Amino acid sequence: MKVPLSWLKDYVEISMGAEELADLLTGSGTEVAALLRPGEGAKGILAARVLDVRPHPGADRLSLCEVEWGSGRDVVVCGAPNVVKGMLAPLVRPGSVLPGGMKVREARIRGELSRGMLCSGAELGLNDDASGILELGEEFAPGDDLVEALGMAEPVLDLEITPNRPDCLSVVGIAREVAVLTGQALRQPSFRLREEGDPAEEEFAVEILDPDLCPRYVARLIEMVDIRPAPLWMQYRLKLAGLRPISNVVDITNYVMLETGQQRPRLPQLALGSVQPPSAGAP
Repeated sequence: MKVPLSWLKDYVEISMGAEELADLLTGSGTEVAALLRPGEGAKGILAARVLDVRPHPGADRLSLCEVEWGSGRDVVVCGAPNVVKGMLAPLVRPGSVLPGGMKVREARIRGELSRGMLCSGAELGLNDDASGILELGEEFAPGDDLVEALGMAEPVLDLEITPNRPDCLSVVGIAREVAVLTGQALRQPSFRLREEGDPAEEEFAVEILDPDLCPRYVARLIEMVDIRPAPLWMQYRLKLAGLRPISNVVDITNYVMLETGQQRPRLPQLALGSVQPPSAGAP
């Protein structure tokens, strides 16, 4: 089980270093098999606004993009088909470093000087999409440090959870262990729920097929959901935890399961509970 340290810190105060924390957990019986640093060395990755896009005079499939990154402007050569004026995108300026250690330098491409590069999600280690430039949401502003904002430099605890400790198969479960070991308070996830509309019982019913194996099974109806990518911070946390970001609905489901330990049981031969349409005459 992989737990990004920044995610763990949401639920418990951690003042020690990652190595000391790993030793503390291992010594208590929750083994940290490895301390991973997938974004180690990344620096200088900024949010930048594309101010202008014009054709490259020496290459049909390249563009010259003028970008503004807070305190300055640069021109970079870009081959992505989705780059457009006005978009906010990740910029790596000369001297900066991508996750994985590649250092970016200014270069002359087909006779035009490129001072940096605009990045795809794959180049940032965020997802597997290398088809175009990653478009950032408006929660970022030109000049924002994406290494800090997305937690790229945070280490990841790779834990070996034994079968007798299913309570540790979640981020909150590991945070509880850290809280006990360090004497800090555990901060449980909080949420606010707003309900409106007709009762959900009019749309479906929950049937418990085996109360001994599944004493409680609940469902909630959510309508008018706009399918889109999840926020970048959530995508990156899931990526660090070993899951591939898909969409907002899939990602929030996986996020909460990893957070609370409510993973689906690996018992495909057993149908413990199900959601069915209401029977005839049901209220």
